[in-house]
Amino acid sequence: MMKSLISIVLVLFTLSFNSISTNAFSTSTNTFTQPVTFGVTSSGSVVSSTVLWGKKAARAGGNARKNRTERVKKVKDDIIEVEAVVIDSLPNAMFRCTIDGAPETQEPVLATISGRIRKNFVKILVGDKVTIELSPYDLTRGRITFRKR
Repeated sequence: MMKSLISIVLVLFTLSFNSISTNAFSTSTNTFTQPVTFGVTSSGSVVSSTVLWGKKAARAGGNARKNRTERVKKVKDDIIEVEAVVIDSLPNAMFRCTIDGAPETQEPVLATISGRIRKNFVKILVGDKVTIELSPYDLTRGRITFRKR
């Protein structure tokens, strides 16, 4: 008699607990409980078989931008870009460069390396072909932005 009474109480308790817990989760409007799928196909649409939840779903959205191979360069209005050849290496990452197609009477440009080239440890040697950005205010100084291969 006592065992059956205890088993009935346990069954009632588990039934009431399950109904409370399912009601609590079903009325919740938490956006992180919904599964999110991510991935990139060749057409650019986002599809995948993996299911991500919460923060991982939000972070996975950023990977679609990393898979793009085409880089778009910003267009600058007041900068003159020219091709040049390094003729002399000077201290403090400064170089003397001659502009391609310029007459022999034109003096060489004094150029320094840009921050991106400095950050990526790109080595520039005498004789390298480079791209230089010139300021319209002083055409004798410039910034090396790209080293040709």
